[in-house]
Amino acid sequence: MIDVYSTATPNGHKVHIMLEECGLPYRIHHINIGAGDQFKPEFLAISPNNKIPAIVDEAGPDGRPMSLFESGAILIYLASKTGKFLGNTDREKFTTLQWLMFQMGGVGPMLGQAHHFRIYAPEKIDYAIDRYTNEARRLYGVIDKRLAESPYLAGDTYTIADIATFPWLRSWKNQGIDWADYPYAKRWFDEIAARPAVQRGVAVLADLRKPLTDDKARDMLFGASQYKKH
Repeated sequence: MIDVYSTATPNGHKVHIMLEECGLPYRIHHINIGAGDQFKPEFLAISPNNKIPAIVDEAGPDGRPMSLFESGAILIYLASKTGKFLGNTDREKFTTLQWLMFQMGGVGPMLGQAHHFRIYAPEKIDYAIDRYTNEARRLYGVIDKRLAESPYLAGDTYTIADIATFPWLRSWKNQGIDWADYPYAKRWFDEIAARPAVQRGVAVLADLRKPLTDDKARDMLFGASQYKKH
């Protein structure tokens, strides 16, 4: 059994989708990031960066429990554990990993900034909005060009690179994106959205997600609470 400490965000959904795709048994533990659950000692013990998701696998590689944080690392771990969605040859694996790193280093952080300055920032800063909206469009362009060449990000087969990227593109409207500009990415997006395991994965904890409206939640996510020593 795998214990999953998460919430309904793009990074959380990556792991939810992967577990559903692999058919692995898991227990969900909701981490209410608006209430500050991510700063509790028991969570920091498995996720020292105070970010979701994190997992504890009772059946780790050496037969002992193994905890992991960082969604990309968790995807690689689960792919290695099951032999699924990473590729079979070294070439396939490294191609998958480069597109996974593209998501981890570019798509997630930059689209996250686009969300912040377009939707959540208390002050609308035109420079920041333009910068991150333009970067979002550039990244969608990279994805669209790649998907004009192959059905999936890593080639002919669905992999953890697709699983990692898809949840971030679900908020395309908030990122200032018009799908008409990215037809190959839209084809890919619709195909992945129709997968039953993906639909189950994005439904995990979705009913507990609340709009960010209160000052406490804003402080927990964006304010001084982030910078305290916990």
